[in-house]
This record gives sequence, structure tokens and C-alpha cells, in this order.
Amino acid sequence: MSRSETTMRDLAERVLFSESLEEKLAPGPLTASDDSPGPAIALPDAPGRPAELRIRADGVKAGFPGPNRLDDDRERGVMLHFLANHELLAAELMALVLLRFPDAPKEYRAGVYEAMREEQAHALMYVRRMRECGIAFGELPVSHYFWRVVAPMETPLDFVTRLNLTFEQANLDFSKHYAALFRQVGDTATAAVLEKIHLDEIGHVGHGVKWFRRWKQRGESDWDGFRRCLSFPLTPARAKGLAPFHAESRRLAGLDEDFIRHLEVCEISRGRTPVLHWFNPSAESHARAAAMGKRWQPDKVSLALEHDLEALMLACCRRDDAVLMRRLPSVEHLAGLKAAGFELPEIIPKEHRRPACEPSAPAPTSTLRKLSGLRPWAWSPDASETLAPFRDAIAPGMDHPWREPIPNEWFSKAIGLRLEHALGPVSETGVLLHDRESVEAAIARHLEHGQALLKAPFACSGRGHLRVNTDSLPAKTRGWIDNTLAAHGAVVVEPWLDRVLDFSALYDAKRGGAVELLGFALMDNDPAGRFLGIRVAPKFGHLLFRRSLGEAGSPDLATFVFREAKILDLYKSQLAPLLADLLPGYEGPLGIDAMVHRRADGSLALKAIVELNVRFTMGRLAWEWMKRSGNRPSRLSLLRKATMTPAAISALAGGPGLFLNDPAQAGQFLAHWSTADETGTASP
Repeated sequence: MSRSETTMRDLAERVLFSESLEEKLAPGPLTASDDSPGPAIALPDAPGRPAELRIRADGVKAGFPGPNRLDDDRERGVMLHFLANHELLAAELMALVLLRFPDAPKEYRAGVYEAMREEQAHALMYVRRMRECGIAFGELPVSHYFWRVVAPMETPLDFVTRLNLTFEQANLDFSKHYAALFRQVGDTATAAVLEKIHLDEIGHVGHGVKWFRRWKQRGESDWDGFRRCLSFPLTPARAKGLAPFHAESRRLAGLDEDFIRHLEVCEISRGRTPVLHWFNPSAESHARAAAMGKRWQPDKVSLALEHDLEALMLACCRRDDAVLMRRLPSVEHLAGLKAAGFELPEIIPKEHRRPACEPSAPAPTSTLRKLSGLRPWAWSPDASETLAPFRDAIAPGMDHPWREPIPNEWFSKAIGLRLEHALGPVSETGVLLHDRESVEAAIARHLEHGQALLKAPFACSGRGHLRVNTDSLPAKTRGWIDNTLAAHGAVVVEPWLDRVLDFSALYDAKRGGAVELLGFALMDNDPAGRFLGIRVAPKFGHLLFRRSLGEAGSPDLATFVFREAKILDLYKSQLAPLLADLLPGYEGPLGIDAMVHRRADGSLALKAIVELNVRFTMGRLAWEWMKRSGNRPSRLSLLRKATMTPAAISALAGGPGLFLNDPAQAGQFLAHWSTADETGTASP
């Protein structure tokens, strides 16, 4: 092919279609005529290449060397082989832009042409350097990923967002970081190549930023526009390299601080297929509505729980997982969690109802990203409905598939009573009653010896309880009974107990039926049994010992729990098999709430099952946060925002621990997390 080409189209055709590497990488002049751009070409299946460098669509590729192997010449050559292919693909894709969009602005096309020449030079530098390391270009299989996701572009804006603002922006991190690593192992030649490429990439990203702002929707922020323009399989997190985040390079490229802050905390799965999590704390209410054949209308407290505390579900997410959220936390709050050492999952707005970034039209099933499972707070009717759009994204055989709602009874107090009877009922075991006369008769029996406690079957967290301590039931109590029977279909009646200790046994139900005891959590409840917070530690005895020291007249609380009540044997050897039999086919988290109480004679007694929760619990979430906090004794506190002054909130935010949800966004509830101080007591 002649070297006298001077038109931009001729040079682009050579770079894209030539099957000679020498011709593909031979740069054209600094400037080229663009007076005759010609007609737009159809999208080719692949760029022209010599046989040994043809891109593969079968997924076969060489393994990418880790940074700890850079002291070996051949391993450095393997890495350079990867990078050379990336630079060659970038040059070919820029040539494709020039040929696919001849009507794009001349200024834009001139910038693409200049960047194409630089990509050719980058590829040449890598090829020469890898040859010095003993690797020939084409010796290893090459990936087609860049071509697959960028080439189907329909507009120049697609190219800008996919290549300039995604892959080239990610290279700002990679090239900066690896240049330093190569210098550390004494390979100054490769370091110099990477440093030159880093500077050029700043210009390429800057060119993309300029035209992105010109073409995105008017009034839209750079970040919102970037998110809107990307489509599966690309997401904003792909614009970060697998290397330390380099904000200054992005500033030099012209990206604004809002964009940089959002990108820094944005995450997505890059390795294993993600599990998608969702917080639905109104599970009992949805199950009750389904059981009663009524439509549930959430009250303000229920809505506040859903919106204020959904960030707690972040604890259950492992690296590369995702979480569905009704309201995105602020970038400042996410940055604070990240600075505290918590790895963040990908956050997907609930209104998308699909695992892709584009917030408007639904994606076709074929483009949905793959998931390895779904893990809601509870498999209640609302969870099955909300997560149904994701069911086809889960491969067969995964541990957490989509499922129909679990039986409504599993969300009621009835399931706990069944477990108590399977273990062996005690005098404190309650009864589930379905009419007012039976309820009043049961109350009368308990009042002969003390007080009675009434519970709404589908209530949780200590709500929906009524304490009765008089022989003559007032109209208000009878009204509560009638309303609860109408709304829940039953009332649980049990004796009121003198609480000494509230705790929870935490379980995981595995595929195949096994139920594993994970540990215990110590609950902080108010005198009426309403949940205030929870304490966790790798060893439950640690928490009990601290509690015993403050328990007047009961220095032997830990002794009672472990030696007399023998909770380790009870909850591991006796109750775990009963749970497996009681909940056939269930997989997921379980929690048994229990209490130690004081009898009239002053002795301690164990009520082994206060209730059974067939779902996640706050104790389980605290356990997960503890595991992510270095397995130190910790406390999760739920605070009513209305009872705190702004100064008190600021003081708590500036003290030990941190808020797990965003205080600025929270309407009613704040979740505060703290680890133990030197004395072993978690600070409140």
C-alpha cells in the first residue's frame, strides 16, 4: 500500500483494514486532509489483522500477570502483550469512528485522528519493549473485549463515553500505577513508556470530556449524563483501573469534582458474578396482607425504616456484589464508608428494576448481566415481585435463585410457637388464639400469677405488643384485641416476664437442609421489648461477662447461660436440626430471639424461643458488619433522629464509630456503628 496517502479516510482505512502490522502501525502525517470523508461504512465483524493477531471471540486469552511477577522478563513481556493489543484496538476503533461518522464535526474528527496516531505510537512502543523481553506480538491469544463493546456504537457520543471516558479514563489509573511498579523493579524503559502513555491518555480523556459536554443533554451533570449514556456491559465503575484511583489526572483531563467524587465510590463486579441484595424490612406486613387477602398500605414508620436503614444491607455484600436501593446514598457518605475501610458494592437504583445502568427503557433479556443469586432481607411477597425481573439473569444451580414467597406463616409468631413445641413447651410458652373470648380467658389465667403480654402475630422488633396488668380489661385493651384479630387473624397471649437479658442466635440454612449456627448477638431493648440496638462479638461470653459486671445481684449471668442453660448445646445440637425439619426447602438467614428472665423467687430462667425470624435480622446485619470491622466486639445502635439535636448528631459523627446510613438523608432513624474500646465495651 502506498505511503503517499494524505486523506484522513485513506489513513483510517489502512489502520482498520490492513492485515500487515507494519502498515497498521505506520503513522500518517501530523495533519491529513478531511475534505473528502466519503460515505459511512458498515460495521465490520472485526478489524483486519495478520493471522496471529486476529481477535478471538471464543474467550480464550492469556492470563494477566500479577504485579508481584514484574521482576521476570517474560512476565513483563506477557503484560506488554496485553497492553499492545489494547493500544492497537484503540487505534483501530478510532479509525472506525472516522469511517463510520464522516459527518461528525471537523474539529472532532481532527482530534480523533491525532489520538489515533498516538495510539499507533503507543502500540509500537509496547511491541518493541515486549520484543526486548522475549515475547513476539501475536505469540499469545488476544482479547476482543474492547471491540465487542465499543465498535457497535451508533453515534460519536457512544464512542466518547465508551472509549474516551471509560477505557481510556481507567488507563489513567493503570498507567500511573504500573509506571511506578516497573520503576521499583528497575525496568525504567517500560516505566518511561507508561509515563508517556499516561500523559497522552490525559489528552484523550480531555478530548472526550470536551465533546461529551457538547453532546450530552442540556442541564445534565457530567456524572448523570455519563451514567445515562453507558449501556450494558459497561457501567461507570469501568472507568476506574484496577489500581489506586488517581483523581489529579482526571482533573488535568477536565473532569469536574462532582464527577470524580462519584466515580471514586462507584463499584461494580469485575471478577465473580455478583449476588444482588435488597432490604425489605416490611416483610411481615406484606405476608400479613397476603394471608388476610388485603392490600397493605405502609405507614410513615414503615416507609422510614425502608428508606432510612437500607444502607445496613451493605454489610451482607461481598466484594463484587450489588445492592438494590430505593434512594442512593450521597457520594460524601459513601466516601466516608470507604475511608473507614468498608469495601462498597455496586449500588443499583431500585427504579431500574434491572441489572444495567441505563435508567430509562428496559434492556432486552439478552443484554442483562449475569447474577449468581438474589438475597433479600426476606423472601416475602414484595421481594419475589421486586426481584422477578432479575430471575432470568441467574444461571441454573446457583446458591441463591429467585423464588416464590415463603409461606406466610413463617413470618408470624406461629412459626416460633411451633418450634417451641417441637423443642418441648415450657410454662412461658404462649398460645395463638383466634377470638376475643379465648384471648380474654388466657389473659385471666396469666393475671392470676402476674401480668400478660399480647402480641400481634405479624409484628416485629417489639412493635405490636400490649402489656396487660389489670383484672378488668378496659375498652382500650378490648379495642386493641379486636383490631389485631381483624388485621392479623389471631393474637398471641403469654406471661409477662421480668427480662434480664435479650439475645439472638444467628443461623444460616444451607442448600440440602443443613442449618449452621453462626453465633449470638446481645440485644438492647427498652423495657417494653422494643429494639434499640445490638452488640456482637466473635465470642458471646465476652459480651456476657461485661453485661454481668453491670447486672446488680447477678454476677453469674454468664455462668447461668453457659453452664446451666447450656446454650451452645441447645442452639447448635438441639435447635439446628429442628429448624431444618420445620422449614423444609428454605435457604438463607435465620434468627431465634431468646431471653433470660428472673422468676418470682429470684432465680434465672431461659426462654429459649421468644420468636423465630425466617429472614435476616438486625443481629445478623450487626454480625456481618463486625466481620467487616476486623472481628472486634461492636455495637449497632438505632437512634430516633427526632430526639437528637443537630449538635448531638454532629458530635456523634465526629466521635468514635460512624453512621452507617446518611444522617443528612435519614428521615426518622439513624444507624450508628462503633467498635469496642480498650476495656472491651462498645461505645454507645
